[in-house]
Amino acid sequence: MNFIGLFLGIAALIIIGLGFLWVIRAEYHLGYLWWPYFLGLGIMLVIGSLLVPSVWGSAILGILGASIIWGSTEFTTQAVRTELGWYPFNQQPRPDPPFVGKIKRWPSPRL
Repeated sequence: MNFIGLFLGIAALIIIGLGFLWVIRAEYHLGYLWWPYFLGLGIMLVIGSLLVPSVWGSAILGILGASIIWGSTEFTTQAVRTELGWYPFNQQPRPDPPFVGKIKRWPSPRL
């Protein structure tokens, strides 16, 4: 029997499930303007998955990178959910990302 598919499915389920949590926590602590940096991290992980010789490592990096890319598109939606009161709002000042003026002019990605 070949259990690789089963193990990768379980790993994908865990990574995607944790993706919901990190988006909520990252938006709470950092704010929605950090989405380009998470998008870049996800793209780098997907590209890195092409360079890993191990099938397991490549698959896990690809799943993780895709999950982070998806999460970067959810930052503005999570900010709206926070404004609606569905999630707690952080009243402490959050750090501005580098190049905040340019990021505010960019349209946020949507899936």
